Amino acid sequence: MNIAIMYGGKSGEHEVSLASASSIARHIPKDKNAITLIGIAKDGAWYLQDEANVDAVRADPTATLSIDTDERRRVSVVPGGGAAGAFRVEGKPLPIDVVFPVLHGTFGEDGTIQGLFEMADVPYVGAGVMASSVAMDKEKTKVLWQAAGLPVVPFIAVKAHAWRDETERRIIVLNAEKDFSYPMFVKPVCAGSSVGAAKAANRDELERRVGEAFLWDNKTLIEPFIPALEVECSVTGNEAPIAYTPGQIVPSHEFYDYDAKYTDPNGASLKIPADIDENANRRVRTLAVQAYRALDLSGCSRVDFFVDKRNQTLYLNEINTIPGFTSISMFPKMCEASGLPYPELIMRLISLAKARYDERKGLQTSRA
Repeated sequence: MNIAIMYGGKSGEHEVSLASASSIARHIPKDKNAITLIGIAKDGAWYLQDEANVDAVRADPTATLSIDTDERRRVSVVPGGGAAGAFRVEGKPLPIDVVFPVLHGTFGEDGTIQGLFEMADVPYVGAGVMASSVAMDKEKTKVLWQAAGLPVVPFIAVKAHAWRDETERRIIVLNAEKDFSYPMFVKPVCAGSSVGAAKAANRDELERRVGEAFLWDNKTLIEPFIPALEVECSVTGNEAPIAYTPGQIVPSHEFYDYDAKYTDPNGASLKIPADIDENANRRVRTLAVQAYRALDLSGCSRVDFFVDKRNQTLYLNEINTIPGFTSISMFPKMCEASGLPYPELIMRLISLAKARYDERKGLQTSRA
């Protein structure tokens, strides 16, 4: 197959995407597969990348893909073009069989680019438009999980326009202090990789942290800070999802923030399997599948949990529809721990993408 890896993006997680895409390119089986690299610059423009970059990251496990913004290699999209002609460079078709979008965060994980793929009529790895959009929105995800009877961390959702009003801001803060005690946790609703997430120890910090979170999104969550084990579970599948061996994040930072995830090589250690008993292990895997199905997901996701150290209560925290695929990321490592090696994982995701596309292709779109 000709697999198009799409990476970069107009997102606060642009650099994370470069690392994830490099790892995927490194692990795609060479036999019978070709790779087309499409880099998306920070301004949102698409560029075809030189094929030599694939050989470079395969030859050097520390190498990371970059994005060459050569205007002669700008990629355009033709609605309805299909795999043979949806993508074009200088007016010439760029044939691909399936797209693997490795675009973390906004404009990649939120349903926007999935809608573009649907309009272009090309198969793509991961969840569909609605599921991607809902899963990216932490508030709407929690609302749907609550409706499905699944346990979530309590929360207050705050919109930027309300926060700018001094009276409403005071009411929001008082309600948070009534419902939760300090410290509290603040995070943008539609940002990933812990971008903009922070802990607040008092009212002044809470107001400052919420203001900072609004730099990344116009909606923010305030939650109680739970002293917890951070447990994660990989899930793959379309109609019959499979949950893999749960893992545990042990951060050396105060919490598992962006620096601990991607900047500090000693920011966290990973335990697979997670340090939980067998009953909790089964419960995590069961809840992971239920959470996945409640959002109508397909392809893959990483489901994140808190296990309260005080009473062992299990909470769903959030879900990531395009999880990290770097060499240190938990998603592929948990799959490997269950007997699914990285190269086979990639090809399984591509197979799921093709199956979902073929099924949707058979649906009727006209009464004529």
